[in-house]
Amino acid sequence: MPNVEETYDIAVVGAGHAGCEAALASARLGFETIIFTVSVDSIALMPCNPNVGGSSKGHLVRELDALGGEMGKNIDKTFIQSKMLNTSKGPA
Repeated sequence: MPNVEETYDIAVVGAGHAGCEAALASARLGFETIIFTVSVDSIALMPCNPNVGGSSKGHLVRELDALGGEMGKNIDKTFIQSKMLNTSKGPA
């Protein structure tokens, strides 16, 4: 593999959904951004998040959405969002 030298303002290590949001935000702010991942097959993969909703995670996704993030949009496209979880347990 050839040795290539390039200069970046921000390097994001990890391309899960949080890393992708961080890289996207820094790129939108005009910073030269690079993102590193172990596997290109798992970029933005959310295996630990089969449902996004409820009081805490749902709140976070709404904040990301208000700031122009992509997580909420992609959740809607893949239909893994749940509006209400554990309703029998009462209010959070």
